[in-house]
Amino acid sequence: MKKHLSQSLSVIALAGSALLLSFTACSRAPELPPKAVEITGDDKMKYNIEGFEVAAGQKVAVTLKNVGTAPKASMGHNFIALKLNVNGLKFVEAGSMYAGKDYVAPETEKDVIAKTKLLGPGESDTVTFTAPYVKGRYEFVCSFPGHFGGGMKGIMTVQ
Repeated sequence: MKKHLSQSLSVIALAGSALLLSFTACSRAPELPPKAVEITGDDKMKYNIEGFEVAAGQKVAVTLKNVGTAPKASMGHNFIALKLNVNGLKFVEAGSMYAGKDYVAPETEKDVIAKTKLLGPGESDTVTFTAPYVKGRYEFVCSFPGHFGGGMKGIMTVQ
């Protein structure tokens, strides 16, 4: 009985050591470098790109530059990445009365992944965020009234 208990304890100790070794040998997958995305907005209410791709969970830095010349009060631009399945048209319509909040309605702030400030001519802003972990097509928009309808929107594809 004593010999059997000694063998059992030896087996348990060996198994525990192997388990501990396997935990310490595990490491996180290497992180992807941050994705830098540069976007311009112009007086024709257009972004220079229609979309970009990122990996799930990747760090993203989006820089928006307003390359137009029209005043901010009539042609301000921003970049707003929306959560999955948020309707961009409904989002911008809800914000149309909130000039003081960069045209984002308080009740829709929960739908935003990341956003820049509203920019006048020659201004730029960078927003850094982590891409969602759920793969899919995420809409990004300019919330200035009329710009979404003019085509100032795109898709961030999370792969």
